[in-house]
Amino acid sequence: MTGETADRLIVPYEEARIALGGIGRTTMHELVNRNELVRVKIGRRAFITAKSIEDYVDRLSTAEIA
Repeated sequence: MTGETADRLIVPYEEARIALGGIGRTTMHELVNRNELVRVKIGRRAFITAKSIEDYVDRLSTAEIA
């Protein structure tokens, strides 16, 4: 992640989707349901952890190399 997003521990859903290349809402929810991304709730708002986004991209990168 770049810029301001990389400095935060949690990222709103929309920003997480953009950080992942602009994936769709359905794909985002599928990744959360498959535990590929970690969702946390604060009050009524839901966020994705920045660490889970980084870990997911690392797994994708590793799979491409193998």
